[in-house]
Amino acid sequence: MIARFVTHLEEGVVSLILVVMTLVVFVEVVLRFGFNTGMIWADEFVLHLSAWMVLLGASYGVKVGSHIGVDAVVRILPKPVRRGVTLVAIALCLVYCWLFIQGSWVYLQKVHRIGIELEDLPIEKWMAHSILLIGFVLLAIRFALLGWHVLQGKSDSFGFADEAKEALETLGAEATEKAEAKKP
Repeated sequence: MIARFVTHLEEGVVSLILVVMTLVVFVEVVLRFGFNTGMIWADEFVLHLSAWMVLLGASYGVKVGSHIGVDAVVRILPKPVRRGVTLVAIALCLVYCWLFIQGSWVYLQKVHRIGIELEDLPIEKWMAHSILLIGFVLLAIRFALLGWHVLQGKSDSFGFADEAKEALETLGAEATEKAEAKKP
């Protein structure tokens, strides 16, 4: 139940960010080209929202397996070897996340100590950039959970999105529908 709530919350936050970004950009374009004016803060606001959306979305993408990966070689490996390769890849991903978490922490501390705001918005820079730390902590949690599932045998790989398979399934469904429509 909690997992479902968190999933819906993640989807809702990322969707809300996308809607807000779209509306702000639309209003900015109308103001700029229709009325020869604009909102000074819009570019910086949308830039920071996109950073939040990307880093929250990356974590969510690991959770639902929507990232694209080149795993042709890994798929032909025997299951135990595939699990081992996946665990090594997860370990490398966790190291990468750890490096970003450390760097983000140092950066956010310095920016907080300096006390500067964004250029066009009255928001402290450390608050707007805190997604660096939040996003990579969430990403590390997702990788750790995936590693746990691999260790438990619930999974043997990252579960990347298979666009070719999805495209073939879509084409097959469309062909079936057309065939059914032609029948008297």
